[in-house]
Amino acid sequence: MATPTKRKIENAPNPDGAKTIRGLDLPTFDGAGLHIGIVSARWNSVVCENLVAGAVEALKSCNVTDITTEYVAGSYEIPQAAQVMLESGKFDGIICIGCLIKGGTMHFEYISEAVTQGIMRLNLDYKRPVIYGILGCLNEEQAKERAGVDGAGHNSGKDWGITAVESCLLTKKYSK
Repeated sequence: MATPTKRKIENAPNPDGAKTIRGLDLPTFDGAGLHIGIVSARWNSVVCENLVAGAVEALKSCNVTDITTEYVAGSYEIPQAAQVMLESGKFDGIICIGCLIKGGTMHFEYISEAVTQGIMRLNLDYKRPVIYGILGCLNEEQAKERAGVDGAGHNSGKDWGITAVESCLLTKKYSK
């Protein structure tokens, strides 16, 4: 078996100017035949729409053609929607996409914790990849950079699409 070609996914530059070691070396995966679901929040739609587009682009670059995208109001609703999709039995994996931006109250912390725990639980309970694509940002500029809005930074949705394919292939490899 030939060694897969690797491509480097770069993170946004480190603001202190020091050379970063962060980033992923991602092989090229063949996800032909996989059915991937995406659940995205409509809240912070400029960011979420860009992240969905990045995920879809990455999935297609891995030969995934069976992609279903569903939308919910906000990030809090994502775990329940992902659960419904998993229970349908139609998906090899789900990508959860949302964007939480810290405000002046504790709301950010409560939603972040609930969504994180919900997505983790889905991974363990359903034994299917459920990719955590929830940005937790301190301000709108950080969110735009991590979603590649207007060419700023890097679109993290691309990482999540490739991660979904890799995780689904690993799951299939070891499934009984």
